[in-house]
This record gives sequence, C-alpha cells and structure tokens, in this order.
Amino acid sequence: MPATLFVVHGSHPCATVQRALELKGIEHRVAELPPAMHAPVAKLLFGRRTVPGLRLEDGERLTGSRAILRRLDELVPSPALLPEDEAARERVLAAEAWGDDVLQPVARRVLWYALDRAPTAIPTFQEHSALPLPAAVRPLLTPAIVALEHRLNRITPAGVRSDLLDLPRHLDRIDGWLQDGTLGGPQQNAADLQIAATLRLLMTMEDLDGPIRARPAGTLTLRVFPEWDGRVPAGTLPADWLRALQG
Repeated sequence: MPATLFVVHGSHPCATVQRALELKGIEHRVAELPPAMHAPVAKLLFGRRTVPGLRLEDGERLTGSRAILRRLDELVPSPALLPEDEAARERVLAAEAWGDDVLQPVARRVLWYALDRAPTAIPTFQEHSALPLPAAVRPLLTPAIVALEHRLNRITPAGVRSDLLDLPRHLDRIDGWLQDGTLGGPQQNAADLQIAATLRLLMTMEDLDGPIRARPAGTLTLRVFPEWDGRVPAGTLPADWLRALQG
C-alpha cells in the first residue's frame, strides 16, 4: 500500500507536503478530511488536531509539514529539499520556519475572515475536492464551518487588519530571500514550498492577488503552484486595510 497523505482540500501546509511528495516521486494516495471537522479525526490518527498527516507504507506516522519534509529527505535524498551547503541550508531552514510560524497563520486568518464576509465564495474552494458539499447542504453547514474556524484560529477584525497592514513587510522579506538566493533557485526547496503555498492561498482573494502577483514573490508562487481552487471577489476586504499594499 502506498503512503497516505491526510489533508483538508485547499490547506496550504497540505499542499506543501503533497508537492514535496510529487517532487520526490513518492507513490501516495490522498485521504481528504472535511474542513473544520477534521480536527477529531487528525487527533485520533496522529495525536494532533491539525493536518497534514502522513502514514508511510510501514505504518510510521508523521504530522506537520516541516517534520514530514525532513523525513522525506531521509527516505528519498534526491531531489533534496535542503541545500547541501551548511550556510545555505540554515538560511532555507530559517525561511521555512518563518513561513510556517509567521506567514502561514496570516493566510488562514485573512481567508476565513473574508469567507465570513463572502460565504458564497466557499464552494469555489471545493471545485476539485473529493468531498464536495452537496448544494442542498452547503447553506446549512457553511455558517457552522466558518464559525468554528474563527474560534480555532482566534480571528478578530483587529487582528486581520493588523495582518494586512503587515503583509507588505512580509512580502519585502520574501523578495529579499529571492534576491539573495535563499528562495527561487533552479531546484525547489522546502522554504519555496512552504512560503509559496501560503501566498497562493492569499492570492485566491482578488483584493490581494494583484499586489502579490506584481512582485517577485508572486512569480515564485505561480511557478510552484500555478493552479489553486478558490476565488473571493474583490471588495470583500475593507479598502482602508489594503492601502499599505497599494502604496
């Protein structure tokens, strides 16, 4: 039996791991869990409430994108997700950790805030899902899913406003890593996958797509993840929260 990757469709850390599995040529199947309601299943299978979770052929279980990518490099050394040079490796690890710890939650908070304001956009994120919500059920489940995600991610208007005001600074950091070669090399590395997945999720929001797409960070993102489900219409996010991106 091939490895099994447990995901929530559209999750950026799940996309990071799936892309790594593809780069490594590791045979795997994807087991999709329902959004928001995945937590108890993940807790039962992996001891943590979050995805991605990976079950290897021999039964070994791993959770969290960084831990999984380290193990994949051990199992299939080439192509390597970390540089061989020690200094370059440390730079990529630092960028990957920042992408996981700092940037990843930003996308989650901003997106679920936006979907609360534009719930009709939620079905667009399920276009290629193996667990599409039936049309008759969506209006019943959508408010509960959004409310649960807000609680799990501690989303507040003030926090999302702060996230958006900070986003240009985050993009400057990413562009700097592209300039010095930490990101964007000929071979995609762990930090490329981690950061590009988060930016690609942010780009599903039309209010953010243009400003990100115009940067080197956007070019990297579309190279790593050219396709992604979801579209949140322009005007969903408050205009005054976006002024820093337009400056």
